[in-house]
Amino acid sequence: MNNYTYRFEQILTVREQEKNETEQAYKVAVQAFEEVATKLYDLLRRKEELLAYQTERLQFGSTIDEIHQNARFLTSLEKTIDDVQQKVMQARAKMSWYEERLLEKNLEVRKYEKMKERDFEHFKEEQLRVEAIMLDEISTLAFNKKEIR
Repeated sequence: MNNYTYRFEQILTVREQEKNETEQAYKVAVQAFEEVATKLYDLLRRKEELLAYQTERLQFGSTIDEIHQNARFLTSLEKTIDDVQQKVMQARAKMSWYEERLLEKNLEVRKYEKMKERDFEHFKEEQLRVEAIMLDEISTLAFNKKEIR
């Protein structure tokens, strides 16, 4: 039997490599998103705790300086939250973009793999056909050899 070689093997290899690179980039994007989302969660939790603390301090009385200081801190915290929210949106968009690319690459690789499977099936069928022809020829030769004797 002859050895099978897929005519698009190099293309398949390149597509698999592209898929793997895209998969790595997607994982990095997911990790970046998770980090910035965790930071946002922590900031929102800190804001909630600060508001609860301010409410508690106002009930028991606090100085004007304390109120101003907490208000400045809250304003600063809200600005940081807004900045981090923008980063979360950007990270989510980047993650989604890579996810779409990864889906495309997976489909492309799967298409070439399916083509390879079909091509290999045709190859096997052709090998069986050639083998059957050879067996027919051998049996014909053997029959003719018996006839000649």
